Amino acid sequence: MSLKVEIKPGERIIIGESIITNRGHRAKLVIDGNAPILREKDIMRTEEADTPCKRVYLMIQTMYLASDPKSHFNLYFDLIGEVQQAAPSTAVQIDAINNQILIGFYYKALKQAKALIAYEKELMEHGTCS
Repeated sequence: MSLKVEIKPGERIIIGESIITNRGHRAKLVIDGNAPILREKDIMRTEEADTPCKRVYLMIQTMYLASDPKSHFNLYFDLIGEVQQAAPSTAVQIDAINNQILIGFYYKALKQAKALIAYEKELMEHGTCS
């Protein structure tokens, strides 16, 4: 099944290990194959990972794009452990993410990690980490 993606002028997309930048007009791409794909709106840069949950997202992104995602599991589970210790109430979100990772659905795990980041923001705004 093909994935149809439309990218705006100046927008970037990662396909596999390549970053593609649209330097022209709006472009429509049809992508066949199994390469991991991330649109610019889903890409987190290292300097943007300035909270524990954003670092979790960055690690999942790394696993999603890696040829050997399992080589990152130890660091990922260390990060998750730190988040759960600091904010035990994140257990539901973390369990959902872990389930996706353990069955190899890294893109779905990224989507779940966005919910974790939103929850972290809510906790920080209310000054609670429980």
